[in-house]
Amino acid sequence: CLAHPDRPPSPVNVTVTQLKANSATVSWDVPEGDVVIGYAILQQRQDGQMQRFIREVNTTNRACVLWDLAEDADYIIQVQSIGLYGESQASKRVHFRTLKETDRLPSNSSNQGDITMEGLDKDRQLQTGEIIIIVAVLLMWAVCLWAAVIALFCRQYDIIKDNDSNNNKEKAKPSSEHSTPERPSGGLLRSKKKSPSVNIIEV
Repeated sequence: CLAHPDRPPSPVNVTVTQLKANSATVSWDVPEGDVVIGYAILQQRQDGQMQRFIREVNTTNRACVLWDLAEDADYIIQVQSIGLYGESQASKRVHFRTLKETDRLPSNSSNQGDITMEGLDKDRQLQTGEIIIIVAVLLMWAVCLWAAVIALFCRQYDIIKDNDSNNNKEKAKPSSEHSTPERPSGGLLRSKKKSPSVNIIEV
């Protein structure tokens, strides 16, 4: 079948990466100059036991994670671009095989010449949503830390202020206590002093 002139061309460079026992990531490229608003993926087990159709619109993503795959099983995928006036023809069929739970590295064998397998250890770039979440968390953490610092400063200021007021009261209190008893104490000391007495005994 010939593609509609207003429909986008088929995706190219379809690859399978991040291959694991129960998941894999499929990615592709879209020719420049074509308006693409989504994608559709046909996922099928080679033994015919399971088939899944994934369709996503209003997105510019060029990759999709395939979940709930069977361990050590063969799969076939095809990708279509969704444009403003319909879908493109399906891309070339890509075959891949999931790993076993004990496997850590992908198999080097390929089933067809149009298969492109990449290593497992490529780091996934952070999506825009993940970056926004991280920035929001950091901002909330900074605000909470700033509020805690202000609260601690206010508390320390109140403690210092209370200590200053208590010290002023204590300084004023001893001066009044020691100043008033000076006269009575002095009077008592003077009153205790007696002139020597002489007793005369007549014989």
